Amino acid sequence: MDEKGIQRINELYHKAQSEGLTPEEAKEQKRLRQEYIAAVRGNLRSQLDNISLLNPDGSVTDLGKRHGGMGKKN
Repeated sequence: MDEKGIQRINELYHKAQSEGLTPEEAKEQKRLRQEYIAAVRGNLRSQLDNISLLNPDGSVTDLGKRHGGMGKKN
């Protein structure tokens, strides 16, 4: 999601609070919110997949490889 999409979400939010949305604007708002949530989840998953732990014995556990398949659709 780019900055333009986030600005549009905010515009629609403020319009909904002040005067209400048309049915088309309500659909656009819902679609943009779903895109935003998908982008946040994808970013979080990417960050979590890149976490490695240093074990007390000096070995490294790559959590992305160990748990990377969790939550992903095949």
